[in-house]
Amino acid sequence: MSDTIAAIATAQVPSAIGILRLSGEDTCAILDGVFCPKNGKPMSEQAGRKMIYGDLLDSEGRVIDNALCVLFRAPHSYTGEDCAEIHCHGSPVVLNEGLQSLFSKGARQARGGEFTQRAFLNGRMDLIQAESVIDLIDAETAEAARNAVGQLSGTLSRTVDEIYDALMAIVSRFYAVVDYPDEDIADLQREDILDTLRRSENKLEELLATFSRGKLLKLGIPTVILGKPNAGKSSLLNALLGYDRAIVTDVAGTTRDTVEEKVRLDHVLLRLIDTAGIRETADSVEKIGVERSRDAAKQASLALLVLDGSAPLDSEDEAAIAVAKEVANLVVIVNKADLKRKINIGMLADRFDNVISLSAKTGEGLTVLTDHITSLYPVGTTAQGELLTNARQADAVSRALNAIREARGALRIGMTADVVLSDAENALSALGELNGKSIREDLVATIFSRFCVGK
Repeated sequence: MSDTIAAIATAQVPSAIGILRLSGEDTCAILDGVFCPKNGKPMSEQAGRKMIYGDLLDSEGRVIDNALCVLFRAPHSYTGEDCAEIHCHGSPVVLNEGLQSLFSKGARQARGGEFTQRAFLNGRMDLIQAESVIDLIDAETAEAARNAVGQLSGTLSRTVDEIYDALMAIVSRFYAVVDYPDEDIADLQREDILDTLRRSENKLEELLATFSRGKLLKLGIPTVILGKPNAGKSSLLNALLGYDRAIVTDVAGTTRDTVEEKVRLDHVLLRLIDTAGIRETADSVEKIGVERSRDAAKQASLALLVLDGSAPLDSEDEAAIAVAKEVANLVVIVNKADLKRKINIGMLADRFDNVISLSAKTGEGLTVLTDHITSLYPVGTTAQGELLTNARQADAVSRALNAIREARGALRIGMTADVVLSDAENALSALGELNGKSIREDLVATIFSRFCVGK
């Protein structure tokens, strides 16, 4: 990491402000070549963490913008290295000229996520905190952002570290007794090991249980729109989105494949999946679409069952109802309220807990539906960084939990301490992957490849 990296840290679209970011041991020298402070002192002599007004120069030394520059000196910076930001006008031309000027003075283009990767490698944050950076950037609801910033501040890391340190204490003490028999080191007692393993198991179980909520918070609630052909499923999707995403016609079977989009309803993020109509068909393409509809329902947490209120229930409706009833949460929607109703709402209310009448075409009743959906997923306790949010984290916790259970099982049947502590070491290894205390280089590269350039 001896080279100095640079990148545009803001979007490449015209905007009021754009930011160029720089990090590495040559940061001060490069700044002196591309930024000329109005107070006459070079940036290398300016106080850190203070905005300095001056001129941003291109690679030929010509002024391309009036800008502000701030220097963060190592180790008190985001990356742990000398780091700087130049805040200029957000013209893509200015930003690109400024970046080329940084390159001309010795910086190189930063890879995606390289600033945060350096922060991790330099001990400025652990791997959980590093992953929370991209979660914060990608957050689509306020609650998701709060959980991400809580992780960034170390909430989840402290929980993991507590478990890690407790296990490390018993493992290291065991090896100390074995390696230094002449020292006056008390042997590990069975009850001490059992107590540590029991507490670790309980905490890991609680942690793993947060993944289901964390996944919904980050990715959205998988919501399948079901019904027979021409019931108005695609019209409902378009109405919820506020624009025409799916093709709507009077021809039954227009939707042949699943269509996915996200929509935020107050604090709830839905991952909507419009499906092909549920019915028996000889059309081979439509048949594939129907099977995909059934598969989507199996993966969903919420089903919006659309019934055509202008026609009596028939066998195709009942087929769709059978699929929808397998989903954890179900809302029955009687569509086409703008037409003469031929469906018995009272009968449906006897069969289902949640029945709503609306018109996807006119928007009548749509607010009632959205309010009802948000009531199904109340805010509850606001997440403050304690939720696992990705499969990598959940897998590491799961492996650590299984290793702890193996250790407790070995202890209960009277196995020797070295066998028990071998399982404890496996748990430590899994937790080390979680927070980055022991992790392969290729896994680090994979994790940070998800990041955007400039972060």
